[in-house]
Amino acid sequence: MKRCCEGVGLPCLFKGVGMAAPRPPRYLLVFDFDETIINENSDDSIVRAAPGQALPEHIRQTFREGSYNEYMQRVLAYMGDQGVKMGAFKAVYESIPLSPGMPDLFQFLSKHHELFEIILISDANMFGIECTLKAAGFYSLFRKIFSNPSSFDKRGYLTLGPYHSHKCLDCPANMCKRKILTEYLAERAQEEVEFERVFYIGDGANDFCPSATLTAADVAFPRKGYPMHRMTQEMEKKQPGAFQATVVPWESAAEVARYLQELLKKR
Repeated sequence: MKRCCEGVGLPCLFKGVGMAAPRPPRYLLVFDFDETIINENSDDSIVRAAPGQALPEHIRQTFREGSYNEYMQRVLAYMGDQGVKMGAFKAVYESIPLSPGMPDLFQFLSKHHELFEIILISDANMFGIECTLKAAGFYSLFRKIFSNPSSFDKRGYLTLGPYHSHKCLDCPANMCKRKILTEYLAERAQEEVEFERVFYIGDGANDFCPSATLTAADVAFPRKGYPMHRMTQEMEKKQPGAFQATVVPWESAAEVARYLQELLKKR
């Protein structure tokens, strides 16, 4: 058998096929984790591993607005003192249910993985996110996960740290998702990857900050009735047009999948 056009007096038009770099994805899809991918707040969920599945009042009273990461450090230290080990944490994280329709959305994205670059930005922690996504079978969908560092120390305690520092006045001290997203887009642009559109799927107040930087070409998917949704509505009332992205609220992530499916049909 002759390969290509060798020996037939024709130029080999197919020379080098397979050598070109794969075409970069057209769209960036950004996910939050707590109450977006999963149907619970994972920091609340892990209390199920504590003795009596509850925290003592003296721990709960230490919570301060804007300092949640530090509060969770105290919660995890208490749980370590109570003998809660890796296996117990892992069992809880692996049992957290996904939000309604999320498996449908993930399956849709798996089918169209060449079009979407997918990242996750969460104020939870790396260990918990990895446990949950691996158990659900969707960990490999994500190109990158940005979350607070966590690990088990020599005592077997789950420890937590802040993700970074920043100057944003609207976000908790340990994480500004706007800064993370802005830096990621700049990094990808340096690598000559420019996205036609950005899609942001979230629920919380800390998801509003990055979504407010989206352009008119982009889409924000706030979970219906959650803080991110309320904040987009309030901004539209106070400053019509200031929130540039198209806003598509969702109750089931299957609605997000349908929106993206329709978008692909129009390409």
